[in-house]
Amino acid sequence: MLGQDAPPTRATHHRTWWRAPLAATLPGLPLLVLEYRWFAAQDGPGAFSGVLFWAAGLLALAWVLPHRRSLRGLRIAAAGTGLGCVLLPVTFAVLLGVAVAAS
Repeated sequence: MLGQDAPPTRATHHRTWWRAPLAATLPGLPLLVLEYRWFAAQDGPGAFSGVLFWAAGLLALAWVLPHRRSLRGLRIAAAGTGLGCVLLPVTFAVLLGVAVAAS
């Protein structure tokens, strides 16, 4: 019929589509919640608010993309970039602590 997508065939369906989002979400989601609560206790996320929102959006995008093999690279990129955005504030805090301790 017109206007309806055909069901995924074996050639287009990706059976292990969930691995990349799961690998990024397991360490990323608890850290994202911890960072949001930490920044909320300090009068809001401030400069890192965009990074936190992008991280949440990219992790969600990695889960909601269609389960086609052709979107595997985009799913991995979204999950990896989302995890990188989650790790950015923590990495900045650790590096700042190392710099202060070294001086």
